[in-house]
Amino acid sequence: MADDTRDAETVTPSSDAAPAGSVVVDGLPPQNTTRGLVPDVPIASPESVVAGEPVQTSAAPKRGLRAMLPRRSGKLVVGLVLTLGIILFSVVAPFFSQSPTSTKNEQYLPPSAEHWLGTNNIGVDIFAQVAHGGMGSLTVGLLAGVIAMVLSLAFGIIAGYVGGWTNEILSFITNIMLVIPGLPLIIVISAYLESRSLLLIALILGITGWAGAAIVLRAQARSLRSRDYVYAAKVAGEKAPRIILVEILPNLLPLLAANFLGAVILAILSEAGLSYLGLGPSGSVTWGTILNEASTQNAMAYGRWWWFVPPGLLIALFGCGLALINFSIDEIINPKLRTAPAAVKNVRLAEKKRGKGGAAPSAKRPPVEVSARHDEKVEA
Repeated sequence: MADDTRDAETVTPSSDAAPAGSVVVDGLPPQNTTRGLVPDVPIASPESVVAGEPVQTSAAPKRGLRAMLPRRSGKLVVGLVLTLGIILFSVVAPFFSQSPTSTKNEQYLPPSAEHWLGTNNIGVDIFAQVAHGGMGSLTVGLLAGVIAMVLSLAFGIIAGYVGGWTNEILSFITNIMLVIPGLPLIIVISAYLESRSLLLIALILGITGWAGAAIVLRAQARSLRSRDYVYAAKVAGEKAPRIILVEILPNLLPLLAANFLGAVILAILSEAGLSYLGLGPSGSVTWGTILNEASTQNAMAYGRWWWFVPPGLLIALFGCGLALINFSIDEIINPKLRTAPAAVKNVRLAEKKRGKGGAAPSAKRPPVEVSARHDEKVEA
């Protein structure tokens, strides 16, 4: 009898069993707990989750240089369009505009076909100033970003990898620069300088803006120095400079790119603030110096919007574009940012659809008869 029962049982072969990544429990997709740049278990769509369909397997994870590039998204596309568009305008527009120092035009002309953004108090074409000033502001931002990145690399990665007294000394210098307020220090240094060039302003901004990135890089370098491939390089007899350049630095490229873009944004905004206060580069045209001239001539009070709106708008749009690119790079540094919003949205939609038509209404219970004795107690 027992043998007949065993023969009658149906045994599911292993080839027909559903894989673990495609099992849907209670109408919800499997949790994505695998660490990595690309999840092993993809998040299913709400329709497939409700219908109980198996989840398709994901593509092979990206490796090498492709894994370090940000994925295409709306933030990245908008950021690249804004950033590249303003850079292209700053490079090409000066060839199609007047000299930013020419005063042969009439004063306070409104925007027209001949002068797209009008003229200022001495007859200078404002469009020419905006076009030439973009190159000055971008030059300050890029130079300050490079200087800040080099200093953060030197003080952050070396301190995190070497350790010991080197770490103590470099960390002490970093902490001093971190607690000193940046903008007041820049104002004091710029006020004591009689002549200020674009290079000098970029140098000041770069020296005062590297401490925060150095703290982050030091923590990451201390984490990477305990990895197996770093130990293998030490056992193979590799020297410290080569280990830093070959083994540690490539793993920090997304973080370095994010810190560089942040330093560029900070430098451009700081230069605009210094120039607005009259402490910007001497004899050079930047977006900040245009705002300073518009402020001293009371352009806002007289309604001359074409004098201060274009440079301020370009500063805001360029900073917004770099910030959007920075957000896309953050998804490489923290892979959880890629799938977390989509996973939460899919789970909520699945639960919402299940709540609408999934559960059958429960039958109503018949009314319970109350005994006469209970009625007497209630009346009493």
